Amino acid sequence: MPAISRDEVAHLARLSRLALTDAELDEFAGQLDSILSHVKAVSEVAADDVPPTANPNPVVNVTRPDVIVPGLTPEQALSGAPAVEEDRFAVPQILGEGE
Repeated sequence: MPAISRDEVAHLARLSRLALTDAELDEFAGQLDSILSHVKAVSEVAADDVPPTANPNPVVNVTRPDVIVPGLTPEQALSGAPAVEEDRFAVPQILGEGE
């Protein structure tokens, strides 16, 4: 016996305000029955002793811990710059003053 009948699909279509043809009702009844059968099969397999999970493989963070190390001084950082202005990189203006 199917999990969902054609009449139930027609009722759902009316509730959803969908105008379905007879062919569409038959097609969707078969598709929904297949979906419900698969959900039932999965529900039967799921055991109470198996915790739900999104990924069957254990996921661990593989990043290294943060270690504070000294960085460059402003003089070292700007030493290779073609133009420097007030301890900053000087770049050409690309927008007008009003923008």
